[in-house]
Amino acid sequence: MIRSKEQWQSMLEKKLPPEDAAVFRNRGITAHYAGLYLAHPELFKWAGMAAFASRQVGLALLAADMLSSPGRLVSTGNTGSSSSELISALDVVGGALRSILSLPLWAYDSAVRSLLLDDLEAIRKGNNAIYHDISWAHEAYLCGGIEEISSNTGPGEELMLEGFGMIDEGRRCAGSDPDRSSELVVQGNIRLLRHEQIMTLGPVFESISPQGRIVVSFGSELVFSGAVPRGVRDRASFVEFSGFFETLTGMKSVADQSHRWQWIEGQVLPVWREVDRTFDRSPHLQSFLRKLVEAE
Repeated sequence: MIRSKEQWQSMLEKKLPPEDAAVFRNRGITAHYAGLYLAHPELFKWAGMAAFASRQVGLALLAADMLSSPGRLVSTGNTGSSSSELISALDVVGGALRSILSLPLWAYDSAVRSLLLDDLEAIRKGNNAIYHDISWAHEAYLCGGIEEISSNTGPGEELMLEGFGMIDEGRRCAGSDPDRSSELVVQGNIRLLRHEQIMTLGPVFESISPQGRIVVSFGSELVFSGAVPRGVRDRASFVEFSGFFETLTGMKSVADQSHRWQWIEGQVLPVWREVDRTFDRSPHLQSFLRKLVEAE
């Protein structure tokens, strides 16, 4: 064993800004995921998708910061944000306000507070928890192979170990059986995603208020615009997949593990596979991810 799990986690934690610098810390997490995928797109599919998911969390944090401090709308000095990032954050603000206006009147006041305060804080902590829970294993695998992960995992981490085992098997048979290799890598990364959704995000969503669950469901999407060529799907939206009425009434909620996984399997993964396939045939994805790395 090269390092213990705790040592791997500590090493990566030192590369990030402190937790009270929420926007900058999120940028560091996003950049780390993007860098992993750029360096190993044939293996680390989860990291590529996680870069976009973390970016969406960052835009929500920036949007909340802008709403609480309107002066930031006319100055990027305090956040170090690019004009394109601010435009994206404004889109998040607009989407959040549209979803809030769609809520029942009884939920209005508390929903605003929940979205921007307690519930958003829970989501931010969830993003940090994912980084703490899974990023170390990517670094451990690169340095010590599957043995470094297996010697550092325990109860509750079976899916993660199985996922990296499949990724490793896919890597080893890439030359002799490329089709099998590709499928093993894809399925291995889905195991990592499943681990993330069950073990890490499950408790986070359970802590969100009932009103906040509706707002968060409306805001749950992965946006790939600017990262793919024309003709490739660039968005996966929970409300579009699950239905406006169903989401508004709480019949479908991204906080519900089964509803969330239905959306992931039915829309998120198919869209991400389309995006991932453009890596070698279009400059858009690599260029977009490099900007995320440089923005750290």
